[in-house]
Amino acid sequence: MDLFQLETFLAVAEERSFSRAAARLHRTQPAVSQVIAKLESELGETLLERSSRDGTLTDAGEVLREYAQKMLNLRADAGAALVDLRSLHTGKLNLAANEYTCLYLLPVLDAFRREMPGVKIAVQRSLASRIADEVLSHSVEIGVVSFRPDDPQVRSIVVYRDELVCIVSPDHALAKAGKASITRLGKETFIAHNVPSPLRQKVISAFKRHKTPLNMDVELPSLDAIKRFVQRGNGVALVPRLTAEGELEAGTLVAVAVPELQVERKLRLVYRRQAALSHAARAFLRVVEEHAAKHGDPFCFLAEGKGRDREGA
Repeated sequence: MDLFQLETFLAVAEERSFSRAAARLHRTQPAVSQVIAKLESELGETLLERSSRDGTLTDAGEVLREYAQKMLNLRADAGAALVDLRSLHTGKLNLAANEYTCLYLLPVLDAFRREMPGVKIAVQRSLASRIADEVLSHSVEIGVVSFRPDDPQVRSIVVYRDELVCIVSPDHALAKAGKASITRLGKETFIAHNVPSPLRQKVISAFKRHKTPLNMDVELPSLDAIKRFVQRGNGVALVPRLTAEGELEAGTLVAVAVPELQVERKLRLVYRRQAALSHAARAFLRVVEEHAAKHGDPFCFLAEGKGRDREGA
């Protein structure tokens, strides 16, 4: 039993005539009769009273008509839902980001929501080191990372340029100067993130190269906690500029330039190389590209190159 058979059956039931049903369906009467006969054979039931000239349904035919109408209505609903999905009136966008990279998403998600308010957005918080795996396992469609994944199955697009910045409280001795050498920072207490990352290793290596102590006496679990602790005058911290923009603009934190610690970070969107992205995901990539074109640096939209550069996670 298929939908075409049910459509033919309903036409006969509604028209109460094989000939009128055939005309309505743009088929011959013998063809319609053959469809009904096959349907009755498959079901093992007589659906129409052959002795009646007005297409009267049997009890089995009355039962089938109700279900046939429901199934054809569902087909229509499914078609309408797919049209809505293509036109982005509905749908869902699944993303993965960590505490830092999620901040990049806020302005582009704002732009996306203005264009596609009917699409639901779910941002899953994940460790940066696991995001590529979550993309490949179909847990999410798109991830945001601060490094280029090694897996050849993952495609990446650079969408934001950031830098490492040394932050201090406005009352700190280094705040007025606005600049310090890495040797000078050897006298400071560093407030560090307690999650190991390639970026952290880069910083440690830089201090070792300059034979300068790195006093990480306090480790905290989040960037927000680090910023608040530094605001209270408890040492200094090295954080991505994106994470401290609000405080730097408000003057509750001050950036100190460190020539020996000029570290650029590139944020990337990553997704499966062979993926058939959803309508919502494709629309999101379009919005990201348009946002970069409109606002310029530090936003960008650069497909991966052939180089294998890696920044901190």
